[in-house]
Order: sequence, then C-alpha cells, then structure tokens
Amino acid sequence: MAALLPAEWIKNWEKGGKSEFVQLCRALSENKNHDVGFRDIQQALYELAYHVVRGNLKHDQASNVLGDVIEFREDMPSILADVFCILDIETSCLEEKNKRDHFTQLVLASLYLVSDTVLKERLDPETLESLGLIKQSQQFNQKSVKIKTKLFYKQQKFNLLREENEGYAKLIAELGQDLSGNITSELILENIKSLIGCFNLDPNRVLDIILEVYECRPEYDDFFVPLIESYMYMCEPQTLCHILGFKFKFYQDPSGETPSSLYRVAAVLLQHNLIDLEDLYVHLLPGDNAIIEEHKREIVEAKQIVRKLTMVVLSSEKTEEKEKEKEKEEEKTEKPPDNQKLGLLEALLKIGDWHHAQSIMDQMPPFYSTSHKPIAIALCQLVHVTIEPLYRRVGVPKGAKGSPISSLPNKRAPKQAESFEELRKEVFNMLCYLGPHLSHDPILFAKVVRLGKAFMKEFQSDGSKQEDKEKMETLFSCLLSITDQVLLPSLSLMDCNACMSEELWGMFKTFPYQYRYRLYGQWKNETYNSHPLLVKVKAQTIDRAKYIMKRLTKENVKPSGRQIGKLSHSNPTILFDYILSQIQKYDNLITPVVDSLKYLTSLNYDVLAYCIIEALANPEKERMKHDDTTISSWLQSLASFCGAVFRKYPIELAGLLQYVANQLKAGKSFDLLILKEVVQKMAGIEITEEMTMEQLEAMTGGEQLKAEGGYFGQIRNTKKSSQRLKDALLDHDLALPLCLLMAQQRNGVVFQEGGEKHLKLVGKLYDQCHDTLVQFGGFLASNLSTEDYIKRVPSIDVLCNEFHTPHDAAFFLSRPMYAHHISSKYDELKKAEKGNKQQHKVHKYITSCELVMAPVHEAVISLHLPKVWDDISPQFYATFWSLTMYDLAVPHSSYDREVNKLKVQMKAIDDNQEMPPNKKKKEKERCTALQDKLLEEEKKQLEHVQRVLQRLKLEKDNWLLAKSTKNETITKFLQLCIFPRCIFSAIDAVYCAHFVELVHQQKTPNFSTLLCYDRVFSDIIYTVASCTENEASRYGRFLCCMLETVTRWHSDRVIYEKECGNYPGFLTILRATGFDGGNKADQLDYENFRHVVHKWHYKLTKASVHCLETGEYTHIRNILIVLTKILPWYPKVLNLGQALERRVHKICQEEKEKRPDLYALAMGYSGQLKSRKPFMIPENEFHHKDPPARNAVPATLQNGPGGAGIPTSLTINTVRLEEGTTEETDKLKEKSQGVVKVINKTVNATPKVTTSNGNSASNSKIIKEKDDKEKSGKEKDKEKKDKTPAATPEMKALGKDGKDKPKEERANKDEKAREIKEKTPKSDKEKEKVKKEEKASKEEKSKTVVTIIESKSSVEKEREKEPSRERDLAKEMKSKENAKGGEKVPVAGSLKSPVPRSETSESEREQKRRKVDTHSSPSHSSTVKDNLNELKDSSAKHYINHTTPTLSKSKEREVEKKDLDKSRERSREREKKDEKDRKDRKRDHSNSDREVPQDSTKRRKDENGTTGSSKHSKSESPSDSPRLNEKEKEKNKSKSSGKEKGDSIKAEKMEKSSSGSKKESRHDKEKAEKKEKRDSTGGKEEKKHHKSSDKHR
Repeated sequence: MAALLPAEWIKNWEKGGKSEFVQLCRALSENKNHDVGFRDIQQALYELAYHVVRGNLKHDQASNVLGDVIEFREDMPSILADVFCILDIETSCLEEKNKRDHFTQLVLASLYLVSDTVLKERLDPETLESLGLIKQSQQFNQKSVKIKTKLFYKQQKFNLLREENEGYAKLIAELGQDLSGNITSELILENIKSLIGCFNLDPNRVLDIILEVYECRPEYDDFFVPLIESYMYMCEPQTLCHILGFKFKFYQDPSGETPSSLYRVAAVLLQHNLIDLEDLYVHLLPGDNAIIEEHKREIVEAKQIVRKLTMVVLSSEKTEEKEKEKEKEEEKTEKPPDNQKLGLLEALLKIGDWHHAQSIMDQMPPFYSTSHKPIAIALCQLVHVTIEPLYRRVGVPKGAKGSPISSLPNKRAPKQAESFEELRKEVFNMLCYLGPHLSHDPILFAKVVRLGKAFMKEFQSDGSKQEDKEKMETLFSCLLSITDQVLLPSLSLMDCNACMSEELWGMFKTFPYQYRYRLYGQWKNETYNSHPLLVKVKAQTIDRAKYIMKRLTKENVKPSGRQIGKLSHSNPTILFDYILSQIQKYDNLITPVVDSLKYLTSLNYDVLAYCIIEALANPEKERMKHDDTTISSWLQSLASFCGAVFRKYPIELAGLLQYVANQLKAGKSFDLLILKEVVQKMAGIEITEEMTMEQLEAMTGGEQLKAEGGYFGQIRNTKKSSQRLKDALLDHDLALPLCLLMAQQRNGVVFQEGGEKHLKLVGKLYDQCHDTLVQFGGFLASNLSTEDYIKRVPSIDVLCNEFHTPHDAAFFLSRPMYAHHISSKYDELKKAEKGNKQQHKVHKYITSCELVMAPVHEAVISLHLPKVWDDISPQFYATFWSLTMYDLAVPHSSYDREVNKLKVQMKAIDDNQEMPPNKKKKEKERCTALQDKLLEEEKKQLEHVQRVLQRLKLEKDNWLLAKSTKNETITKFLQLCIFPRCIFSAIDAVYCAHFVELVHQQKTPNFSTLLCYDRVFSDIIYTVASCTENEASRYGRFLCCMLETVTRWHSDRVIYEKECGNYPGFLTILRATGFDGGNKADQLDYENFRHVVHKWHYKLTKASVHCLETGEYTHIRNILIVLTKILPWYPKVLNLGQALERRVHKICQEEKEKRPDLYALAMGYSGQLKSRKPFMIPENEFHHKDPPARNAVPATLQNGPGGAGIPTSLTINTVRLEEGTTEETDKLKEKSQGVVKVINKTVNATPKVTTSNGNSASNSKIIKEKDDKEKSGKEKDKEKKDKTPAATPEMKALGKDGKDKPKEERANKDEKAREIKEKTPKSDKEKEKVKKEEKASKEEKSKTVVTIIESKSSVEKEREKEPSRERDLAKEMKSKENAKGGEKVPVAGSLKSPVPRSETSESEREQKRRKVDTHSSPSHSSTVKDNLNELKDSSAKHYINHTTPTLSKSKEREVEKKDLDKSRERSREREKKDEKDRKDRKRDHSNSDREVPQDSTKRRKDENGTTGSSKHSKSESPSDSPRLNEKEKEKNKSKSSGKEKGDSIKAEKMEKSSSGSKKESRHDKEKAEKKEKRDSTGGKEEKKHHKSSDKHR
C-alpha cells in the first residue's frame, strides 16, 4: 500500500503539511464507499502516529491535528483507539525505549479525544497503568477475570433448564378461566402455589403474569385484588411496586404509549393500598422539573400571544408573522411524549380514588393537571357522582326530569353528599382543583350554581340555631370562594353561553351587591392573570372588542349589539372596561353603545354597573380639566352614560347610589353629577336654568301639566324607571341620607373643598350640588308615598338643629310633607262630615291647616333668635316657607295652551290618511284622556288655591307684629324669607315675587309694599356679587317678576288706583284718627309712584354699571346673567339703556381675548339689548305721560327741598305739627336711613304731618314749572335727557375718560349768555308779583286740605324717584343750617316736609309762569342737580323747626305781612350784588373748567366749607347708602354751579344772622333758597319766584 503521508508534509508540517493532512482526512471521510474510506483513514492516522513514534513529528503537533480531524466521522475515536492498540503491541516489542516513550506521550496528549472506557477495552493493562488510567494492572486483570466468569459461566438458581413451560401454560389457563362460578381467589391462590412448586416457576414472573391477566380482565376487581393481596404475603413488600415500575419503564420510549389498562391496574392497587404512591411515582415520567418548565413555557407563550395582539402590526409584516405561526403550530401538533403521571391521575379519578389523585395534583403547578381535558372531564364526572343525591333533592328545577347518575361501584370512592355541610368536605375541594376548567362541563356548572341557589334560599331563611348559623356562615364564605375561583373563571372560558350567565345570575342576585361587586373586582383584576388560558382569552376579548367598537355607529346598532352581547356572555368585565374607556374619550359613542347593550344578560348588566363605579372611582384620573375651572369631560361622559343606561335597562342602582353617598361623606361633590344624570333620565325630572317662562308657568301646575309643558323633552315612560330608582333608595335607606349629605355639602363645597380650587369651579360644584338636591328632593316628593315620606323626613327643628341642614333645604324637604299632611287631614274631615257647602269646605281646610301647622309654628321658633319673632310671627315664617306656587295661583294660560296642543294633535290624527284606523283610535283616546286629566287637574287646583287664599286672609292680621319698626320688619322678611328662597330654584324665585304681591293684596297690616320693593331694587350689588352662576339666574328671575308687577302698576293709572290706591302697603304716613281730611293724603299717588319706579330703574343701572366696572369675573358674569333675565322689563328708559349698552360694549372689547365666556355672555346680552331699543322711551315719557304728570317732576327738580320761603306753608305746618312731640322727632332722627325707610318711620312717628316731597319748596315754583312744561315742551324734553340723574352711571364711566367735559363747558357758556339776557327786566314784574301774592293770601284761608294732599303726594313721589336731586338740595339746606348755627340733624326722608298749597294760588302762578318762562336754560341740568343734592338735609332742617313754639294761623299771617316788605327790599339788594359777583365768577369758572376739570369739584368742596357736603364728595363704594348714590352726579354735572352755590350760601348766612324771630329766620332762609335758585336759573325766574311768593303771602 502506498504511503498516504509524503515525507515533504512532515518536513513542512507547520507550513503546509498540516493543512494537507486535514484535507486528506476530510476527503477520505466523505468517500461514499464506506469500507474503503474506513481503511484509508485508519492508515492515515496510523502513519501520522508512526511518524510521532519515530520522532519525525512532535506529539503535541499530532494531537492538535487529531483534534481537528476527530469530528469528520462519528467513529473516529474508535478508529484512533484501534491505531493506538496496534502501536501499543508494536512498541512493546521494540527495544528502543524512546519510541515507547513517544507513543506514551502521544496517547497521553490524545486522551481528551478518546474515552477511558474505550482505551481500557483496547490497550494492554501495563500500558493503561503507565498512562495512569488504572492503579494496578494486576488487580485489573483479576477483576476482569471474575466478571467474565460470572457473566459467562455461573448459572442462575432457577434457570430454564429447571423451569418447565408447561407450568406457565397451566398458570395462564388457571387465571384465564371463567370466574363467574364459585371460584374464589383463595382457591386459585392454592393452585398457583402448587404450580410454582411443581414446575419450579419464578414467583416474580408469576406475579407479573397475574398483573398481565388482570390488565386484560379489568372487570374482575373483586377477584384479582384479593388474589394479589394474598400473593403479596409471599413476596417482599417492594416487589409489586418494582414489577409495576418495570412495566411503566418499558413504555417510556419516545414512541411508546402506556396502555390505559396498566394505569387502571396501578390505580386500583394504589386505592387498595397494595403499593405506596411515593414508591411508584419515581418510576413515572416526565419528572416534576420538566412539568414545571413546561408550565412556565406555556405562561410565556400566552404572554407573547397577548403582546402580539396588542401590538400594531403593519400589513407587510403580517404575512411573515402568519407563516411563522403556522410553522410553530405544526411543530406543536407533533405528539408530545406520554405523561404517565397524568395517565395515572386520570385512572385514579375514574375509579374515584380522590385521596391519591389529590396528592398527585399537589405535586404539580396549580391547574396544570386539570388543563388537560381528559383529567378535567374525569374530575367533573367524579363531582357529578358525589353531588348527585343532594342535587336531586334540592337542585333540580321544577318540571325538569334530569338524567340520574349511578354511583361508582367501588366502596372506597368519596361519600356522596346528602347535605350542604357534606358538600364542603369533598366537593368544594374538588371544584377548587378544577378551577377554570369546569368550563369543560357546562352541565356540572349549572348543577353547582343551582345548588348554590338552593343554599342561599336556606341561608336567607331565618329560624335556625346559633350553631347552624355559624356553619351556614362558613358554607356561605366557601360558596363565595368557589364562585370566585371556579365559576367565574370557567364562565370566561366557556364559549358564549348566555344560559350559563343567566343561571349564574339566579344565584348572584341572592348575594348583597357588596359581595357581588367584590367578586366582579376579583374577576376583572386578578383572575385573568392566574392562568395562561385566561391570559389568552383576555387578550382575544380586548382584540374583538376593539374590532366591534371601531365599527359601531348609530346605523349598525343591531348587528354590533349582537356581537357585543355574544362577547359579553363570557367576558363582560374585560369588554365593558374597554367600552367605558372609549366612552370616556368619545362622548358621541354614548347613544349607540346604550342602544347596542340590549342583548346583555342580567348578570352582564350587573357587571356593567360595577365597571361603571370602578371607572368613576379610578384614582389615576383627574376630575378637573387642566384649567382647574371645569369638571373633566370623561366624568361628564360617564355620568351621561350612567343616566341613559340605568334608565333603559333593569340594572341595580344601590351600588352607584351608595358610591355617591360615600363620596359625599368624604366631602367630594364631583360625583353628584352622576346622581343628577340618573335622576334626570330615570325620573324625567330636569333641572335647568334655561327654562322659558311658559315652562316655569307649567311647573306651577299639577303633575300632569308639569309632565306635558314643564320639561324640554317630552319625557315619557319614566314610570318603571322612576319606580326602580325609588325602590333602590328605600330598600337601602339612602333617600334621606343623600338629601342631608347634599344639603350639608353645599357649604362644604365652599368652605372645605373650595380652598385650593378655582372660584369658577367652586361655583360650578356648588350649583351642581344645589341643583341635584332640588332635583332629588323633587323626585322624592313626587314619587314617595305620603307614609314613606313622613316616615323618613324628621321635623324641621330636628333637620336644622341636629342634622345641621340649612333652613332653605330643610323646608324644601319638609314642604311636601306638610302638603300631604294637610290634604290627608282635610280628606278625613270631609269624610267625617258630609256638608258640601263651599263655606264648610273652606272651614275644614283651615282647621286641617291649623292642626298640621301648629307643631311647625312651635318648631320654627328654635331656628332663630327670639328677637326675630318681634317683627314677624312664626306663623308667617312657616306659612311663607311651606307654601308653593301651586298654592298661590292657577296657571290657566298653561292649561289652555296644553289643551289646545292636544286638540291640534287630534285634528292632525284625523287628517292623517296613512295611519291605520285602530292606531288612530288609540291615539285619539290617549289625547282625549290627557285632555280630561288636564281639565280635571285645573279645576282641582282652582279649588285648592281659593281655599289657600281664604286661609291666608284669616291669618294675615297676625303675620307681621312690627314691635320694633316697619323697616326692621321688612329687613327680617327679606333676610329670612325672600332672599334665601328666591335663589333656591326658578319656581321659588317666581314664588317669592308672587308672595310679596300677595301680602300686599291681602292688605296685610304693618307691611309696607313700597319699602319692600325699594329695598329689593335699591342696592343689588352685594346680592349679585355673592351668587353662583345659577343663583344669579334665579335672582334675575325674581327681579324680573318683581319688575313685572311694578311695571304693570306703572303702566296705567286705573290699574294703580285699583291695585294700590287704598292699600296699606302704599301708605306714606300715619295720621291721628281725629284728622278730618281724606285718607287719600296718606297714599302715594300715581305720579309720584312713577317717579319712585324711575328711581328704582336708576338704582338698578347704577348697580349694574358698578358691577361691570369692577373687572371681577363673578361680578361681571352675574350681573350680565341678571340683566339678561330682567330684559323684558328693564331698561325701559332710553338713557339708562344707552348707559348700559356702552358699558357692555366695553366689556365685549376688553374680554374678547381674556375671558371668552364673559365675552360670549356680554355679546349675547348686547344683541338682545339692541333688539329692545325700539321699545325704550325717553325719561319724560317714563314719568310724564299726561300733562299733570309732566308737571310734577320739574317741580322737584327745580324746587329742591330748600326752595323758596313760603310763610303760608309755614303757618299751616306749625299748626299741624302741634301734636308732634320732641321725642318723636328724635326717634325719627335716629331711624332715618334711606329714602323709603324714612317714609315708613315718619308714618309711625309723626301722625299729622302733611308731606310734600321732603322739601319746603314753594308752590309758586312748582306752578312755574308746570307753566314751563306747557310752553316749551320740546325744550324741556331735551333738557330732561341731559338732566336725568339716571344718566349718571354712564357719566361715571365717561367721567374717567373725560368724554363729557365738552358738554359741561357748553352748558356753562349757554348759562352765561342767558344770565346776561335775564338780568334787565325786573322791576315791573316784581310789582305784579306782589299784587298777585296778596290776592293769593286772602284766598288761601278758604282753601281745603285737599290741595295740600295733592301737592304733598305728587311732590312726595317725585322725591322718591329722584334721589339725586334730593341730595343736591340737601347740601344746600345743610349749608344754611350750619350758617345759622343750628344743630346737625340726620337726614330725614323724602316724603316728610310739609308744604300746603291752594288751588287758586297755583293757577295764578301758572299764568305768571306762562308769561315769563318761555324758555329754559340748559344750565339747569347742572345747577338743578347740585341743588337737589341738598335735599336730605333740608328735611332734616324741618325737624328742628317742627319743635318750635307754634302760633295760630291768623297771627302767623300778620307777622308774615310785616316781614314781607323788609324781605322784598333785602332780596332786591342781594340780587343786584349777586349777579355782578356771579358774572365774574362764571368767567373764571368756565376757564378753569376747561383747563383743570377736577378743580371745580375741589373748589366746590372748599367753598361749601362747613356745609357738610364733603360727605357726598367722598369716593363712593358700591355699598354706600342711597344718600351717596348721586355723588357721581355732583362730580360730573354740577361743576359749573359750584362757585355760585358758595356765594349764595354766604349771602344766606348774612341774611340769617340779621333776622330776629325764629319764624322770621325761617322765612328768610326760605327766601335765600329761592334766591339761590334764581342765581342758578337766571333773572327771569327770580322775578317769577318773587311774584308767586308775594301772592302766597
């Protein structure tokens, strides 16, 4: 054979030889001819080794290359060992020691390539010893000899030579015979023993054969088990176990499959304790570690599937993914190796050996064994058998037959359960091992659930002993655990089984909702993570839910609903969780989702309720939007969904209601939104501030009218849903707690929650809390029966004092109770006596009211301080709070409107040709029935209202006690009754306005309607500023209704005379009974009432402008809301409207970017205001409609209280006032606070004073004014617009910008020009004046008091309307008073100061005026206002004078005549001087006015010095009393008259000091006033004044 390894390779080994050798070996190993390749490789390796032995190659080089080639063939180590063997023999024969050493080194170096055992086989023992593979070669040789001998030569005890085949044949025949006869195991055992002895059979083999035969004849347990048991006495204990182990081992090849018969035999032997499980378990495969690994792998796979499903996969990647998945699935379908442990477990379960089965299951991961279907089914079967007797007794539904299940044949199986207690011992345990895999057997699932139902029935029925109760409690907790761990997870794995879901609900509905929700929580949040299968199911459900939700629209609700239903039967928690998350994001899904939920089962609806609550309570979600001013949209969406879904489907509400109550207890009011929505949708009770007046009106009728006309949507079919809501509230006792919590939480929102929150949000939450309370209270009132309501709502004092419920809320809750009580008492009384007369009925009604309300009157006393009850009686307080609009008025127009609608509907039904006749008939019947109901309801309400009014008529005299003052009474009434209630709800706002009107119409003693209205309109700034948004809306409604009444009276004299003429509410003064004049004098006459209304409009404007100018969000928002509400009745006067319009326009500009919500409000109001503009009228029309009316106002304007000195008035007054004591005037001083207040107080204090607008203004001047009006009406109108004090709010705004200055300057110029004209013609006219005044004084004696009354009332009312003017005049009076050194007296009211006058003097004066006063000066507007500002103090002046000693009329007149001449001379001199001064001053003034607009105001203050006018020039805060309201006018309008006033005052001071007697001084003072007027209005007017005063004298 040629050498394979050339010498060159060895020489150049490192360079190329090595690689060549490796290539050679590779080539040889790849040779297809196996034998040839084998030999060549052998040769190559031999040559390589031989070169090493010879020393041509180093042993490490060879070992390295051998390492490279060893992989080329599997048998390479064996080939190498052969080569070493040959070389071993060769080298041992050689004498060269070095070659042997080389060989040994090579083998040592190659030891890692060939195993020790192979070398020990092939090499010589000595060589092995030298290599260190064995210790001693000698011992090794001996050992191998022994082994060989034992293997090949030694014989067994029983060998085939001694055993005889015939014995085995006989044994098989013995065991295989027919065993049905009398053959027993003992008999056979004896035979077997004989066979063993006779034929020398191996006892172990005999045992093996017995087992084999048993496998084949499993039905003969009773024979084989005793046989084996007896046989085992002859063997070692372990033998049986080992033989079985060998049998199992035999099938452990990858391809082997263990027969079920073997498992069964093993199981039976285990059950009979013939072998120990621990001994057999070790023989079974796979090992426990492998099982745990497999379980972990399954979990990982499940998670990967979930990840894939939740991942977004692009379409290109999808196909690749699918292919990979297919490959993996194919791999999986390859048969897994046989799991003998599970096979044995199945066999144990089938024969009913639960004890051993449990032990095997405990060795494995939870639910691993039952996740194999055969085992799950075997276990289910075992449970079926175990529960059978109990199920037949209590579980089978009525009418169902069912298929009975026979018990297991063997006696060692678990005992069948006969009672619930026995269920606990075994069955519950078995079910726990089953876990989610009960899903494999729906029938067993249903049986378990039915047993649960039967148990709950027994559990809930009382009457068992204490011990039994404890047992039942334990059982109940076990049942809950089974539900949590077995039933719900199994339902998740079932494939869309709606019947199971309903079956389960049968049991669930017997649990309290707390337990149910706990179970759902576990199911949703924990169960799905416990098992790989459930993990997959969860992911698939979410995936499917996404698919459906993406495609859900209004159009495909039905098909999508079916898909949702299908998905929800098994996995509702997962599905609803996803659906709710979508709803929170997209609120337009609400309607389609609600509609699509109609295919759900009862259980699913309950789960939905839980999911909603869980979503609401999610702590990770913010309840506010990022701006912190509004409630998050997710919460709003959820609340809206709640309302819709709870209304449409029969879902239990208790959990949701309790959740809201718990949130309220924790002081969180956000979730009231849910309650609000639920009540709105379920009961059809809507709470909205946007109600129209028609709707509000309908809400004051009966229930039917409310339903038809009071709500936005026609809410139908709420009967069932509201009944469900009511039941939920009553069953869980939540009705009153929720009310109380809401009532308390209203303030909690502000004082506890509100601290860190935005003001806007606090307002929203407060409104939400309040609205929900009103809505919820309304629901309870209309849905609870009288007994239910009365049983639950405690008395008013308990509500307020113990539960700390605010009074308004407490009465709101109690009101239905009183109404129920009264009506039931009334019915009782009616039944008792059959009297049918109206009189009897009313009497009975009043009696029932007294019976019911008497305890309430007692109870309310504790609500307020005793002082309160000095002014208003508890009866009045309780009556106010217990009545509603339903009791006060019948909304006839609403009833008519609804009836007409029904008639139109019926006509439409008749005309409809397409409608089938039977439907027509039904619809018509429905409409007719509704119509009858409405008419019946109207009649019933009418009777009720009449009864209530009769009752009020009888009560009214005891209502207002007025122990302090009328003013105090009104304060208490507004503070405790009107204000809290008018902002409670829209209907309450209307009610308050109606109630005030009612109290007026009933002619209630001690109630001043005037004062009440005045206080309501006078200063609304505080009330507006402290309202929330909705309260502002309700307050606006209240003002609107109040204004409506006032406007009605203002619009027509006839209405005014009819409704207010002789009513005590419009009394301005109380008179002594002996006074013989007509009562008319005490009343506010129509014209003056119109002035008062104008004053109120002005006050509203002033307050509105103030609020708009603050820049405060709340002020602006609220006033805009209020203004929008009162738009129908205000503004009516053009210039007030314009002032508002400008201010609102400014708001629009300022807020456009900053606060868009204010901008929207302002824009809305601005648009509506513009549309009202055509209906506004100029001021002179507002309180000057007919000529006499027109005359009245200028009188007040120009006269002011300190007008001209009229001796006649003085004489009459002093006589009248004889009865007024000093004490009374002091009282008056203290009390006088504001315009109308003063009226009332004077009414109490000075019985006989005749009033004339609070000023001693000369009648002559009044007449002059009338003249003015007639002669130059148009001029006056223009003047009016400039003059009107109500324009000041805009002045206030403009004053800042300086816009109005030019006007004032113009006015000053005009005034100068006129003064120059008017100066000259004086003397002739003065003479005429003297004559006429003398005439007048003669006639005056014959005049009646009637004229006095007229002048009084007209001027008086004007005074009330024109506070601005009064104030200017008040200043003037003060200046005089100070000059005179008189004490300062607090301002007395407008209606006080007496000025009698006669008709003839008036008419003469009028003629004079026509001649003289043909034009009027524009400077009036400024001067007049200044003068009017003195008014208050003028009336104060009168108080001083009232106390002077009085003389008889005749004497007074004489004195006056004497004074006349002196005064005339003085006045002429003064006039000349003054006019010169005035001219100079005017020039300076107008210049300075142009340069420094503010100077005039300062100068005026300085000049007035001690006159006290500085009071008025303080900067005015919104809270200033009415006295300060005209300050702005002073600033803006009367700059030009400042200096004049100063001078005239100086002149007066001189005059006063010179006058002698008190009478004279007053006379002079009046003259001085008159003269001052003259200064301001021009020379002509001065003459007029003189004439008229002379005439008067």
